[in-house]
Amino acid sequence: MPKSFPKEFRRDVIAVARQGEQSIASVAKSFGISESCLQRWLKIADRDDGFTTDTTQPRPGATATDLEAENRELRKRAKQLEQENEILRRATAYFARDVLPK
Repeated sequence: MPKSFPKEFRRDVIAVARQGEQSIASVAKSFGISESCLQRWLKIADRDDGFTTDTTQPRPGATATDLEAENRELRKRAKQLEQENEILRRATAYFARDVLPK
């Protein structure tokens, strides 16, 4: 079972890590925790504080034109991926034709 740390300790460690004066590894070492533990704490704190990088949720302060532009880019990318997928499907059929017994 993982070791439990008080909330105040976590808050202090996160504050020091967010200052950016030291690397994550050095902050974790100086506080006696693992680097992965600190990264997990930072991820949880970012989510709780609204600093999420999750692209499924709209960014705070994003305007309608920003979202429309992002949608256009995503549709363009989806169309490109569908075309690439079709090319790969046809190439697979072409090469499989030579391998299959006649």
